[in-house]
Amino acid sequence: MAAGDNGDIVARLKATLPTWFSDSTPVLDALLSGWAAGWSFVYALLAYVRQQSRLLTASDGWLDMIAGDFFGLGLQRQPYQTDQSYRTAIQANIFRERGTRAGVVKLCQDITGRTPILIESGRPQDYGAYGQPTGFYGQGRYGTLSTTPYECFVKVYRPLPGTPQYGIGDADIYAAIDAVRPHNVTVWVQLL
Repeated sequence: MAAGDNGDIVARLKATLPTWFSDSTPVLDALLSGWAAGWSFVYALLAYVRQQSRLLTASDGWLDMIAGDFFGLGLQRQPYQTDQSYRTAIQANIFRERGTRAGVVKLCQDITGRTPILIESGRPQDYGAYGQPTGFYGQGRYGTLSTTPYECFVKVYRPLPGTPQYGIGDADIYAAIDAVRPHNVTVWVQLL
């Protein structure tokens, strides 16, 4: 007899009754079993609801509802994607760094399996500077804050055949970068 099953509920109900009933009570047992069936269903339903209210234990459509609550239509389950795979994707996106250079780089690494080249026009490490060993000609680029403020350029390598990320489409890459880019920053993406 497990907690919350029909026999457990009948025993609990009988324990609350006065002792003037004899040991053999078939009519009372039948009546209590009817009530116990309903309460047993409610107990099982509550256990199921408790399980579905947490990301780590949710399953099926409930996992899709959790993703919808956090991301709207931004993170949909792929056809034939398992619950565990989808749960991992939800966790990765909930805790994903956003609005930073490192966040864009990490996202590109996660979805393509390869490290992108990210270039910011106002960052000397990307463009170089006069009087420095890399210099403007060492990098082959000219940077400025006056003509391209709040812009960056990302060269993203497509996933290689045979890798787990292979099959990620160009539209998926653009949408993912758009989801983590800093607001009011234009990100120019080149797919290689």
